[in-house]
Amino acid sequence: PRRRSWTAAARSAGRAAREAAAMEVHYVYQKVRSEFGKHCRFSDEPAQLLESVRPSDDFAEHYIVRNPSVAELDTSPLMSSHEANTERLVTRSSSMRHQEGGWPKDVDFTEQSDTNRFRKKAEKDEEYKNAVKALGPVIAACMRQNNTIDIYESYFEGDIADHSSEPPSAKGLAVFRDPSDIKRTATSINWYPEGPSKIAVSYSILNFQDSRFNNARMPVQSYIWDISNPNMPETELLPQSPLCCLRFNPKSTDTLVGGSYNGLISFFDLRKPGGTITSSTPTEASLIEKSHHDPVYDVFWISSKTGQHCASVSTDGQMLWWDTRRLSEPTEVLELENGPGGMVLGGSSMEYNSEAGPTKYLVGTEQGIVLSINMRNRKQANKGIQVLDSGPGKHHGPIYAIQRNPMYTKFFMTVGDWTARIWSDDLRTPIMTTKYHSSYLTRGCWSPTRAGVFFVTRMDGVVDIWDYFYRQNEVAYSHKVGDASLSSISVQGGAANQDHGGRLVAIGDVQGTVSLLEVCDSLTVPQSQEKQAISNMFDREQKQEKNLEAREKDLRRLRQAQEEAGNREAAEKKDGKDEKMEELLRQVDASFLAMIKEAEDDESKAGDGGSMEPSQAEDKY
Repeated sequence: PRRRSWTAAARSAGRAAREAAAMEVHYVYQKVRSEFGKHCRFSDEPAQLLESVRPSDDFAEHYIVRNPSVAELDTSPLMSSHEANTERLVTRSSSMRHQEGGWPKDVDFTEQSDTNRFRKKAEKDEEYKNAVKALGPVIAACMRQNNTIDIYESYFEGDIADHSSEPPSAKGLAVFRDPSDIKRTATSINWYPEGPSKIAVSYSILNFQDSRFNNARMPVQSYIWDISNPNMPETELLPQSPLCCLRFNPKSTDTLVGGSYNGLISFFDLRKPGGTITSSTPTEASLIEKSHHDPVYDVFWISSKTGQHCASVSTDGQMLWWDTRRLSEPTEVLELENGPGGMVLGGSSMEYNSEAGPTKYLVGTEQGIVLSINMRNRKQANKGIQVLDSGPGKHHGPIYAIQRNPMYTKFFMTVGDWTARIWSDDLRTPIMTTKYHSSYLTRGCWSPTRAGVFFVTRMDGVVDIWDYFYRQNEVAYSHKVGDASLSSISVQGGAANQDHGGRLVAIGDVQGTVSLLEVCDSLTVPQSQEKQAISNMFDREQKQEKNLEAREKDLRRLRQAQEEAGNREAAEKKDGKDEKMEELLRQVDASFLAMIKEAEDDESKAGDGGSMEPSQAEDKY
C-alpha cells in the first residue's frame, strides 16, 4: 500500500511538471510613468578584474599554428571633407537723373519769369504765411540747440596718444582681383592724390617669352578701382600695349600717364570722351620709333609750369622726358652710362621728389648700381650722372624700388636682392643695410607719416614692416598676404589726408590680386621725439660712414706713399749698382791701358838696345 501511494504521488507530480512546462511564463514589470525617459548617469569606477586565465601548455594542443598576419582595426568612423564656394555676387553702382518737377501744367519751369511769377503768387497766400509763422519757432529752437552744443568740436585736440606699447598688427579690408581670365601681374599701384578713395593698378606679364603669350593674346586692360567696391573696377583703361607703370597727375587728378610693355608712353584724360562711361582710351600716345625699346618700368610726373611734363626710365638704357600735350617725340634724352664712355646701364626703377630738388633724379639699374642725376650739370663731361658705389655697396641684382624718405629727402632707400639699403646724397656708399631676408625682395616703400617705418615685399608672399625707431636689427612685424609672390606695394598718404595717411596699404601679387590692408596706430601715428631720433640716427650713421671713408682714403694714400717710396728705393738701389759697375769698368779699363802702355815701353826699350853700332859696342868691351 505504501508503494502504491508513492507511485501515485510521483505520477501526479510529473503530470503537474509537464503541465507547468507547457504553460507560457509571464513577468509583469511595473514602473511609474514619471521615471521614464531619464538620462543615463555615468560615473568613474575603479578597474575590476573579472576573470583571469593563466597560461598553460595544455591549451597549445588545441591550437593550429598559422603564418603571421597583420590586422588593422580602426574604431573611428569614415569621414570626408567637402568644400563649397558660392558664386560671387557682382554688384554695380547706378545713378538716377532727377529733373525739376511739381509745377502746375501752365508753368514752364525752364522759364525763370514763369517760376518767379508763380512763387510771388504763392507767397501772398494766407496759408503760406501761416505755415511760415508756425515753422518759425521750431526752426529757432533747433538753431538754439545747435549753438548750445558744437557737434564738430574736437575735445582732445593737441593731445598726443602714446601707441608705443601697442603690438604691431594689420588686418585685411578688401581684395581686388583681376577680371581677366589670364592671370597677370599687378605691376604697379598708385593712390588717388585727393584721398583714399581710388587706386590705379597696372597689369602686365613681365616674363620674357611666357607660355601665356602662345595660348591667347595678352589682355591690355588696366583698371581704376574704388576701394569701397572691390567687385567691379570703376574705370577700364585700354592702352595699345599692357601697362607696366601707371601714375595719377598730382596737379590734375583726372589725368594719368602710363608706361607700356612695348616702350610706349600713354596719356589718359578721364574727362575727355574716348570710350564708354567705364572705359577710357589714351588721349595721346608716343610713337614707337621715338619711344623706349624695352618695357617702361617707371614713370613720374615732374615739376613744371604747366604740370604736363613727365620722365620715364627703361631697361634699354635711356631716360626720356615728355610733354604729354605732344608725345610725338621726347623733349630730352639721356643715356644712363657708368661714367663717361662707360657701359650703358638699364634702368629698373626711378624716384623723383621736387622737395629734394626739381632737377634731381634717382635711378636704380638692373646691375644693382644707383645713379644720382642732376640735370643742371648735364653739360658736364659726366652728363650730370653721379655713379654711386659700384663695389661692395651695390646690390647683387636689379634694384626693384628706390624712394626718398618723405621726412628727410636727403636720405633714400633701395630694395634689391635680399636686402634694403639706406643711402645719403652726400656719400657714395650705403649708411645702413637690413639683414639678409630668407626670401628675395621684390618691392619696398616708406611710410608717409613715420620717418623710421618702411615696408618691403618678399617673393614668398610676406610683407615685412621695419620700425627703425623701435629696433634696427629685426623686423617689427611680418604679415602673410598670400602664397603668390608679391610684386607691388603702395601706402596711401598726403598732407590733405592725415587722418588716413600711412594707414591703408595696397599690395599686389603675380596673380593679379591686390590686397588692401589697414595697419595699426603704432605703425601709423608718429611718436613723440621720433623725428629727432631718426634724424640723429641718420646723421650718426652718415658721420660714421664719412669717417670710415676718410680712413679708407688715408689708408689708400698711405699705401700709395709706401709704394712710391719702395719704387724710389728700388730705383736708387738700381742706380747704385750701375755706378759701382761703371767704377769697376773704369778701373779695369785703366789697368788694361796701363798694362798696354808698360808693354809698349818695354818694346821700345828693347828696340833701342838692339840698334847700337858695333864700334860703340867694341869700345865698351
